[in-house]
Amino acid sequence: MARKKAVIALGHKALGTTLPEQKEAVKRSAQVIAEFVEADYEVAIVHSNGPQVSMIHMAMTEFGSSHPDYTVAPMSVCSAMSQGYIGYDLQNAIRTELLHRGMSKPVCTIVTQVCADPYDEAFYHPAKPIGRVMNEEEAAREKEKGNYVEKEEQGYRRIVAAPKPMDIVEIESIRTLLDAGQVVIACGGGGIPVVARRASVLRGASAVIEKDAAATKLAQMLDADLLAIITGVPKVSVNYGTSEERLIDAMTPAEAKKHLDAGEFPMTTMAPKIQAAIDFCSMSPEKTTLITDMESVAEALEGKNGTVIRQ
Repeated sequence: MARKKAVIALGHKALGTTLPEQKEAVKRSAQVIAEFVEADYEVAIVHSNGPQVSMIHMAMTEFGSSHPDYTVAPMSVCSAMSQGYIGYDLQNAIRTELLHRGMSKPVCTIVTQVCADPYDEAFYHPAKPIGRVMNEEEAAREKEKGNYVEKEEQGYRRIVAAPKPMDIVEIESIRTLLDAGQVVIACGGGGIPVVARRASVLRGASAVIEKDAAATKLAQMLDADLLAIITGVPKVSVNYGTSEERLIDAMTPAEAKKHLDAGEFPMTTMAPKIQAAIDFCSMSPEKTTLITDMESVAEALEGKNGTVIRQ
């Protein structure tokens, strides 16, 4: 009998911001992953990389500015770098936690490319800020390169597109390792965004792919049973921050869409997670999305916490 499959999306809190924070944060994240393994799930993990990829992009840009003989690393390369070093810390922490619990299970990281449609509207309307705050002169240089720049309160930031994920290049490798009983870390940071120049040639795109959207695509392509979105709150709520705030134990995709369309969920935080749940659970009545925080995972897996979305 085939074992259940879970795709787990880890948010920013699961990784921290700085290198020392990440070292500590992944230990807590590993405990969360181990709960799913102990619940007899085959586990694939997608993680965020916002602070990390911005740090890498900033460092590579500064280095390139100071050393004219070196080229500045494009966003796709920075994304690949972030997948490698986050995966390194995360897979070692998970391996250690599983061994402490008496489970010997291989853990691996796959540097993953995620295809976007080159004609996605997002490329014409970049909306995702990355990198450090720039002054006016630096912003002008970015514009000369053909990059989008937006003025903020403290200065200028580069803005990139956030296209929808259309395909996962390494999906067969991910599926093979998962079926072999390994814990697989893939599509880190939403994956390395690429577009097809020709049928046989992939080109890195100046973009980022939302982690929750990539996790949904991975869950769909793996035919997973569960999409678990680990965020900063134990349950989803409506009327958030008001005297009428109400926590939600369970809802259908249709109910979730109704709340989403009504503007109940902030666009930069909960809305992408609710959209991911709708997209995944609409596939079939057998699909479930669980949204909760790290501290509540054990209870949520027993049906005692978290918000469940299913048909």
